Amino acid sequence: MSRIVVTGATGNVGTSVVRLLSEDPEVDSVLGLARRVPEWSPPKTQWSAVDLSSEQADLGKEFAGADAVVHLAWAFQPTHDPAATWRTNVLGSIRVFEAVAAAGVPALVHASSVGAYSPGPKDEAVDESWPTHGWPDAAYCREKAYLERTLDIFERDHAEVRVVRMRPAFLFKRESASEQRRIFGGRFLPGPLARPELLPFLPDIPGLRVQALHTDDAAKAYRLAIHSDLRGAFNLAAEPPVDAELLGEMLGTRRVRLPRTAARSALAAAWGLHLLPASPHLFDAVLRLPLMDCTRARTELRWNPEHTANEVLEEFLKGFQQGAGASTEPLRGRKVG
Repeated sequence: MSRIVVTGATGNVGTSVVRLLSEDPEVDSVLGLARRVPEWSPPKTQWSAVDLSSEQADLGKEFAGADAVVHLAWAFQPTHDPAATWRTNVLGSIRVFEAVAAAGVPALVHASSVGAYSPGPKDEAVDESWPTHGWPDAAYCREKAYLERTLDIFERDHAEVRVVRMRPAFLFKRESASEQRRIFGGRFLPGPLARPELLPFLPDIPGLRVQALHTDDAAKAYRLAIHSDLRGAFNLAAEPPVDAELLGEMLGTRRVRLPRTAARSALAAAWGLHLLPASPHLFDAVLRLPLMDCTRARTELRWNPEHTANEVLEEFLKGFQQGAGASTEPLRGRKVG
């Protein structure tokens, strides 16, 4: 039996991982760490209020006796203050890594991302050996890439800790719709506007071809990694890749070619006026992200996603329209409009 600690346990990925582990007969107990303790009480789960950005956080106490730490905590905002996200995401993660080693935890499963990858191809998939230098102008990618280098040093100095790096595609589920609307579209963006009949056309932007994955499918990979002896990085994504052609067919909306410069200029203007929280720097990165080959996860972890990318997006869009959420502070539902 095992004791698992999960940071960022109340967010999009954290809720799926905690739920799956709470139902796992091989797991004895789960400790969820979050800034705000939720009302949600899954079986075998306890909660502790911890702010990773604080130097006073006593992670050694939280990690004592753990068989694995799953590190998911991440702050996307404020995009106008990269020093703030750096303190939480980078310095907070380094505190987690150091506490894992100090507490003698045998396994660390870290949430990296496709965003850690250097620019790559859109017409073929790359494996886990592709460089992870990120896109330096985007804080999210810069932070994910920096932590990849941090873990390189951590693994060299702490070979006794089994380190797994998950590099998932964009993660969606119905319950994350309201949170992701707030993070990327702003808290006042009306969800009901995401109806196909209200879209006059779908912008077809060159290079906008990415991968998606259901958050629950990602959680299954985390669970498999916890119970394995494997180390290293794993790409996680569902098929098919998502582009304007797929979205146009799914929504029944005509596509209109839109130059990158026009799309970026509009996004930059809205971001500069604080009308939109999603930064143009992240948009630049998305246009350059490579497609990922998930062969290693399928063959070594024995992982296969149950949802196609089409199914993932259909579920998410319905949740977006309905203001779907869950009973944790990050995932609270709210319908606007």
